Amino acid sequence: MYLNRKFFFVLSAALCLNACSSLNGFLGFAPLGDRKDYVQARDLYSSGQYEQAIEQLSAYIYKTRNVKRREARAYRLLGMSYEQVGQLNKALEVYLEALEFHADNVPLLLAAAGLYQRTGLTDKSISLYQRALAEEPQNLEGLAGQAENYRTIGFYTQAREFYDNFFALNPQAPPEYRAKYADTFLNQRNYEQAFINITMALAAENSSPDFWLISAKANRGLGRMREALADIDIALSLSPYRRDLLAVKAFTLYEDGQYNASLETARSLAGFYPENSLALFIQALNLNALGQKQAAQKLLRQILSAEPDSFIGKTAAQWLQGPSK
Repeated sequence: MYLNRKFFFVLSAALCLNACSSLNGFLGFAPLGDRKDYVQARDLYSSGQYEQAIEQLSAYIYKTRNVKRREARAYRLLGMSYEQVGQLNKALEVYLEALEFHADNVPLLLAAAGLYQRTGLTDKSISLYQRALAEEPQNLEGLAGQAENYRTIGFYTQAREFYDNFFALNPQAPPEYRAKYADTFLNQRNYEQAFINITMALAAENSSPDFWLISAKANRGLGRMREALADIDIALSLSPYRRDLLAVKAFTLYEDGQYNASLETARSLAGFYPENSLALFIQALNLNALGQKQAAQKLLRQILSAEPDSFIGKTAAQWLQGPSK
């Protein structure tokens, strides 16, 4: 009996050595040659040769007839390659096909959720991030992605719940996450918390005009006009021709009673962007405040004629009927 068992063990080992490729396939592992193909495709992707990576990965994936054995990692890399060449619809097709066979694969769920988010399909992105977080509740990419989704659709309290978990797990997170967190407070007019958090972001990164813009809005909400104008000037020094920065500066100057300075800034904005109705509206506000009623009304009528159904157009109509007279 002992010899028979020993003979059987040796025979099994020999068979494994002589037929390891077929056994690997049976057990679900890629054969050695296939693994080499995947590594080559990965190297092509890393070197920026995305078209070649797509070609090799497609051959690698679809030569396996058993769909359940097609590797999730290869699908994900193929989708990422399509994203790199701007074929977002094709990338999404790849991710969704892969999820049919790997429904609980977190990297695939995150890839598809992120792509939905970037293309504005927020509801679908929320659903996939939810599935990913059900598998890995502490996944940082999932928490940050879901927080951004809720911030985008204006559910700021819910967004902060995800950010709170994200920061608890990742206290040294990059400052852009803290800035987005500050933005949730800003949009709910909690200017104090907005200012505290954007100050934390600026302590880590002070070269982003977007950070300074949030700080300016928080300071303006707190009634600190001098500080708000200083913040917006720093933002403009970093990005001199941004229309939103110029508009915020012009409106803040108007609120602070600096009508001539606001008028000059609004005219600069109109000079860079002649079709910008907000620039015309801020000019009208200042002209009205300076007693130049007819000039203000002329600009308001110009806005109303150009875009009567827009928010600015409707506001101009209200002013023509009331405060500007």
